[in-house]
Amino acid sequence: MLLLPPRRLFLRPLRRSPGAAPRRGSAGPGPGPGPGRERPRLVSTPIFYVNGPPHIGHLYSALLADALHRHRSLRRPGSSRLSTGTDEHGLKVQQAAAEAGEAPSALCARVSGQFRAALAQAAVSFSDFIRTSEPRHSRAVLHFWEALRAGGWLYKGHYEGWYCTASECFVPEAQVAQSPDAQGCAHKVSKESGHQVHWTKEENYMFKLSEFRQPLQKWLHGDKNAISPEPFYHSVLQWLEDDLLDLSVSRDRSRLQWGIPVPDDSTQTIYVWLDALVNYLTVLGYPDAHNAWWPAVHHIVGKDILKFHAIYWPALLMAVGLDPPERIYVHSHWTVHGQKMSKSLGNVVDPLACFRQYTIDGFRYFLLRQGVPERDCDYYDKKVIKIVNSELADALGGLLNRCTAPSINPSGIYPPFSESYFPRSSDQVGAEALGRALREDYELVTSVTLLPLKVTNYFENFQIYKALESITACVRQTNGFFQRHTPWKLCQKNPAEKCWLNTILHVTLECLRVYGTLLQPVIPATADKLLSRLAIAPEERSLRDLTFLPRYHGKPCPFEGRGLGPDTGVLFQKLEKLRCQVETKRSQTSKNSSCE
Repeated sequence: MLLLPPRRLFLRPLRRSPGAAPRRGSAGPGPGPGPGRERPRLVSTPIFYVNGPPHIGHLYSALLADALHRHRSLRRPGSSRLSTGTDEHGLKVQQAAAEAGEAPSALCARVSGQFRAALAQAAVSFSDFIRTSEPRHSRAVLHFWEALRAGGWLYKGHYEGWYCTASECFVPEAQVAQSPDAQGCAHKVSKESGHQVHWTKEENYMFKLSEFRQPLQKWLHGDKNAISPEPFYHSVLQWLEDDLLDLSVSRDRSRLQWGIPVPDDSTQTIYVWLDALVNYLTVLGYPDAHNAWWPAVHHIVGKDILKFHAIYWPALLMAVGLDPPERIYVHSHWTVHGQKMSKSLGNVVDPLACFRQYTIDGFRYFLLRQGVPERDCDYYDKKVIKIVNSELADALGGLLNRCTAPSINPSGIYPPFSESYFPRSSDQVGAEALGRALREDYELVTSVTLLPLKVTNYFENFQIYKALESITACVRQTNGFFQRHTPWKLCQKNPAEKCWLNTILHVTLECLRVYGTLLQPVIPATADKLLSRLAIAPEERSLRDLTFLPRYHGKPCPFEGRGLGPDTGVLFQKLEKLRCQVETKRSQTSKNSSCE
């Protein structure tokens, strides 16, 4: 690891009180977005601690961030960045490296590589993967520290209390309980996390967090969307009802060598959480180039690190003259068969194994479809198979297969739409009307027309699972439309029936085009396969220009008469078949090995 040597950065002290309004941007150079221009947005995951390999909790955070980033990019290309990475300093890493018999830098390089590979395999489209051991990050942290010191927000004092190494924080006495370990010996644990705590007494640098209680309350009361879902917003407000204690922001270097040294004080190491939180500024080029983006930042965090992101981080930002982040989106945890994931129980779910078993898009879909941020969600294999098979393989894939099959669409084109057979107003549908569309068909058109805006609103409100529910409901409606009119029974030699058949296929393909476009942020490979089958070019897949069924509204359809794309097989293969194939291959491999 390369670290900048301790040095003093000469800054003008910030002459402002914690109650003063934070500035948009900071003292760093660089213009803001200007009047009338919307700032581009950074979507961030937490940076993941390298004391263990990735699990589905890490993956869930990353997929939520990735889906938000992809959705915004489809609406406004170039308006979003996604950052992720690894948190590599602190006592936990130092101890994990010692237990593994390797240098902390070697452990960090190895485990960070595992995270990067896992996220890349999961198709997480990160713009920046940051490691806190990088020189650019050390520079940002040192500058941030000096800004705190120049503003008069730091002082040195003796601190003692119960310290939780697993969470890298001091735990208040009221949150400590007695608990027996595996051998029956009593020890102290944190009530919140269950991790063991140890009494620690040392001299640290302290941050004047106690002065930021009212500014934090003012910020949150002024923006009720700052933290969501709503239950977590109220949790933070409840925490702020109590007095805030000053925060220890350094550790004795004799105890913790693995971290960034405090400038001009060789006895202290900068607290790992202060170090880690600054990563969100580092990726934006702090202290030189962050103004173009900050504070248009949306953090995605697990509920276990909410206090660090919703109290400590905004207070630290205010202290250096920066606004709090625009949004903090919070999600709950995944359990396995109702139990918390833990190494001791042996129930930690390996995302790489899930990719092999359920496919990458299948597992992405399951986590985002079933994950409800405001409550813990339970994982078990049968649930994954049931949801993915039902909604991706059968409902969506089956619909695409039926309306592109050569038997029903022998010309292999995006067939024409007939306004006379599907008139614009449902009032024209009657016994004497030429139109053959039914009331339920107009309900489908209304549902799919409203779907893009509905999905966008759900994404903006951090309710991706509801967006997927809405898409699935429309897919079912479309299957009902197709089944209701039994196009396979229509005589293609009869001009009237051929015209109605083409209209049925046109409406169905238009529905599939909308679903494929909207599903790109969640199942990118499958959505690409679907849209490619419909011959929708990459430049025609934007959410910004998504219009459903233009011919119904009397406008030309650019896809009408276009040849369909190549048939590459079923859209999504059922998981039971995949499992059987894997088991068959394993059996064949075993037989071959025994013959040898």
